[in-house]
Amino acid sequence: MMGRVQRWRCVWNCIHRPSQQLRLLHEGPDTVEELLERHPVKNKNENELENRRQLTSTRREALCLYRDIFRATRFFIWPDSRGILWRDILRENARTEFEQSRFESDPEIVTRLLIGGRQALHSAIDKLAEKYKQR
Repeated sequence: MMGRVQRWRCVWNCIHRPSQQLRLLHEGPDTVEELLERHPVKNKNENELENRRQLTSTRREALCLYRDIFRATRFFIWPDSRGILWRDILRENARTEFEQSRFESDPEIVTRLLIGGRQALHSAIDKLAEKYKQR
Protein backbone atom coordinates (compact mmCIF):
# COMPACT_ATOMS: atom_id res chain seq x y z
CA MET A 1 0.00 0.00 0.00
CA MET A 2 2.85 2.35 0.83
CA GLY A 3 4.37 1.76 -2.61
CA ARG A 4 1.18 2.92 -4.34
CA VAL A 5 1.14 6.08 -2.29
CA GLN A 6 4.74 6.86 -3.22
CA ARG A 7 4.17 6.20 -6.91
CA TRP A 8 1.28 8.64 -7.15
CA ARG A 9 2.72 11.26 -4.86
CA CYS A 10 4.44 12.87 -7.86
CA VAL A 11 1.13 13.27 -9.76
CA TRP A 12 -0.64 14.53 -6.66
CA ASN A 13 2.12 17.06 -6.02
CA CYS A 14 1.93 18.28 -9.59
CA ILE A 15 -1.81 18.84 -9.32
CA HIS A 16 -1.81 20.46 -5.90
CA ARG A 17 1.66 22.05 -5.83
CA PRO A 18 2.24 23.62 -9.24
CA SER A 19 5.48 25.29 -8.15
CA GLN A 20 7.29 21.95 -8.07
CA GLN A 21 8.53 20.21 -11.20
CA LEU A 22 6.51 17.34 -12.67
CA ARG A 23 8.14 14.03 -11.90
CA LEU A 24 7.75 11.05 -14.17
CA LEU A 25 5.50 8.16 -13.18
CA HIS A 26 8.28 5.66 -13.83
CA GLU A 27 12.02 5.54 -13.58
CA GLY A 28 12.57 4.75 -17.26
CA PRO A 29 14.49 6.67 -19.90
CA ASP A 30 14.23 10.45 -19.85
CA THR A 31 14.71 11.10 -23.54
CA VAL A 32 13.91 9.47 -26.84
CA GLU A 33 17.60 8.91 -27.44
CA GLU A 34 17.95 6.91 -24.21
CA LEU A 35 14.98 4.73 -25.14
CA LEU A 36 16.39 4.16 -28.63
CA GLU A 37 19.77 3.23 -27.15
CA ARG A 38 18.05 0.57 -25.07
CA HIS A 39 16.27 -0.85 -28.12
CA PRO A 40 18.66 -0.53 -31.05
CA VAL A 41 18.01 -2.33 -34.31
CA LYS A 42 20.47 -5.23 -34.44
CA ASN A 43 21.73 -7.40 -37.27
CA LYS A 44 19.72 -10.54 -37.88
CA ASN A 45 22.82 -12.67 -37.27
CA GLU A 46 22.90 -11.80 -33.55
CA ASN A 47 22.76 -14.68 -31.14
CA GLU A 48 19.50 -15.97 -29.67
CA LEU A 49 20.25 -14.80 -26.13
CA GLU A 50 20.63 -11.16 -27.19
CA ASN A 51 17.34 -11.27 -29.11
CA ARG A 52 15.52 -12.70 -26.09
CA ARG A 53 16.98 -10.04 -23.81
CA GLN A 54 15.87 -7.28 -26.17
CA LEU A 55 12.38 -8.77 -26.49
CA THR A 56 12.08 -9.06 -22.72
CA SER A 57 13.15 -5.43 -22.35
CA THR A 58 10.50 -4.15 -24.78
CA ARG A 59 7.85 -6.30 -23.15
CA ARG A 60 8.82 -4.88 -19.78
CA GLU A 61 8.61 -1.32 -21.14
CA ALA A 62 5.20 -2.03 -22.72
CA LEU A 63 3.85 -3.54 -19.51
CA CYS A 64 5.17 -0.59 -17.51
CA LEU A 65 3.47 1.84 -19.91
CA TYR A 66 0.19 -0.11 -19.75
CA ARG A 67 0.21 -0.06 -15.94
CA ASP A 68 1.05 3.66 -15.88
CA ILE A 69 -1.89 4.34 -18.18
CA PHE A 70 -4.24 2.43 -15.90
CA ARG A 71 -2.91 4.26 -12.85
CA ALA A 72 -3.22 7.66 -14.49
CA THR A 73 -6.78 7.07 -15.65
CA ARG A 74 -7.93 6.96 -12.03
CA PHE A 75 -7.92 10.76 -12.08
CA PHE A 76 -10.40 10.99 -15.00
CA ILE A 77 -13.60 10.57 -13.01
CA TRP A 78 -16.10 12.74 -14.89
CA PRO A 79 -18.59 11.35 -17.46
CA ASP A 80 -18.76 12.19 -21.15
CA SER A 81 -21.93 13.21 -23.03
CA ARG A 82 -23.18 9.59 -23.04
CA GLY A 83 -22.72 9.22 -19.29
CA ILE A 84 -19.69 6.91 -19.50
CA LEU A 85 -16.73 7.77 -17.28
CA TRP A 86 -13.67 9.00 -19.15
CA ARG A 87 -11.63 6.60 -17.06
CA ASP A 88 -13.40 3.64 -18.65
CA ILE A 89 -13.15 5.09 -22.15
CA LEU A 90 -9.42 5.73 -21.83
CA ARG A 91 -8.77 2.26 -20.42
CA GLU A 92 -10.75 0.61 -23.21
CA ASN A 93 -8.89 2.59 -25.88
CA ALA A 94 -5.52 1.73 -24.32
CA ARG A 95 -6.43 -1.95 -24.23
CA THR A 96 -7.49 -2.01 -27.90
CA GLU A 97 -4.32 -0.20 -29.00
CA PHE A 98 -2.12 -2.61 -27.06
CA GLU A 99 -4.03 -5.58 -28.47
CA GLN A 100 -3.67 -4.28 -32.03
CA SER A 101 0.12 -4.03 -31.70
CA ARG A 102 0.54 -7.15 -29.61
CA PHE A 103 2.25 -9.24 -32.27
CA GLU A 104 4.46 -6.50 -33.71
CA SER A 105 7.98 -7.89 -34.00
CA ASP A 106 9.92 -5.03 -35.60
CA PRO A 107 11.94 -3.41 -32.77
CA GLU A 108 11.90 0.00 -34.44
CA ILE A 109 8.11 0.08 -34.71
CA VAL A 110 7.73 -1.21 -31.15
CA THR A 111 10.03 1.55 -29.91
CA ARG A 112 8.04 4.18 -31.79
CA LEU A 113 4.80 2.86 -30.31
CA LEU A 114 6.27 2.96 -26.80
CA ILE A 115 7.54 6.52 -27.28
CA GLY A 116 4.21 7.68 -28.69
CA GLY A 117 2.27 6.05 -25.87
CA ARG A 118 4.52 7.56 -23.21
CA GLN A 119 4.21 11.04 -24.78
CA ALA A 120 0.42 10.73 -24.99
CA LEU A 121 0.26 9.70 -21.33
CA HIS A 122 2.37 12.64 -20.21
CA SER A 123 0.40 15.13 -22.29
CA ALA A 124 -2.87 13.83 -20.81
CA ILE A 125 -1.49 14.19 -17.29
CA ASP A 126 -0.22 17.70 -18.09
CA LYS A 127 -3.65 18.74 -19.40
CA LEU A 128 -5.30 17.28 -16.32
CA ALA A 129 -2.92 19.20 -14.07
CA GLU A 130 -3.66 22.45 -15.94
CA LYS A 131 -7.42 21.92 -15.51
CA TYR A 132 -6.94 21.46 -11.78
CA LYS A 133 -4.81 24.61 -11.64
CA GLN A 134 -7.59 26.58 -13.34
CA ARG A 135 -10.07 25.44 -10.72
